[in-house]
Amino acid sequence: MIVSTIKKNLLIALSFSMLALPFLVSAAGLADDGTGGGFGKLLEDLLTFANTILIPFIIGIAFLFFVWGMFRYFIFGGANDEAKEKGKSLMIYATLGFVIIIVFWGVINLLSSSTGLDKGTAVSDTDVKGVTIPPPSS
Repeated sequence: MIVSTIKKNLLIALSFSMLALPFLVSAAGLADDGTGGGFGKLLEDLLTFANTILIPFIIGIAFLFFVWGMFRYFIFGGANDEAKEKGKSLMIYATLGFVIIIVFWGVINLLSSSTGLDKGTAVSDTDVKGVTIPPPSS
């Protein structure tokens, strides 16, 4: 029993390792080019993904939960108080989910705008109070 669980976990770990191998090989593309390097680009891509795909998707799911709660409360509830209570709690949780998602979206936008990633230009260590110090030439 334990041996089969260990084999199963080892197989899963090896599968994920093989999936991550191309990313590790392409890690040379994350080298520093003097403008914040690949890390700035990676952070910009992650924030863009969260802002354009992830958060709207989660908002859509929360909306579906809210609508499902409305159906459970108004249509399926009828005279059944237990079904109404389940629908009501589902709508409350969906509303709380909306609030949490909007706060998360605000944090993402705050991070993007404070680091300059919303304009596609990351703040580098050579920018000092509006004065750009050119990198040393080689």
